[in-house]
Amino acid sequence: PELGTYKIDPWFIVAPDGGVRFRAPVNGVTTGGSNYPRSELREMTNNGEEKASWSSNSGTHTLFLDQAITAVPKKKKHVVAGQIHDTKDDVIVIRLEYPDLYVNVDGKNVYKLDSSYALGKRFTVQFQVNGNQTKVYYNNSADAVHTLNKDYSGAYFKTGAYTQSNCSKEGFFSLCNDNKYGEVVVYQVIVTHQ
Repeated sequence: PELGTYKIDPWFIVAPDGGVRFRAPVNGVTTGGSNYPRSELREMTNNGEEKASWSSNSGTHTLFLDQAITAVPKKKKHVVAGQIHDTKDDVIVIRLEYPDLYVNVDGKNVYKLDSSYALGKRFTVQFQVNGNQTKVYYNNSADAVHTLNKDYSGAYFKTGAYTQSNCSKEGFFSLCNDNKYGEVVVYQVIVTHQ
């Protein structure tokens, strides 16, 4: 409920075009299990009181995203814009290794969504999880562009900017500041569980 009016400029604000802008600088704080900064939303339940946790082998779980990646760091131009996480690590992510936009599993790019992604270009992604299959749909495709066959639990959806660079990756003191960041604008997020 607090997100209705929450903002922390310039890291999490409503952008001029109505989307929500997520920005994570290369010199940002990291969380446990990661060396990279993030500005993301994590799926919650019970009106934001409890962490979501579901299984790939029970029910149908869907995340629909309408978003645009609008900035990448100077040297390592990588940003994650949406993902499914389980109790241990990410299961599957949408990752820009500028200018290539990928579906990434276990740190490997398994399917290329766009080989010449232009920063600011809006796109849609849908994850649909059912019967230990995670299907990925891109730009409202009728058929899945990639299917991951994997059993996992303790799962939850995430979206926003997970910058895949930090000060050590950028390499130069002059590039390690708030002005070097990954940025994603999210226009729509729809999560359903059946």
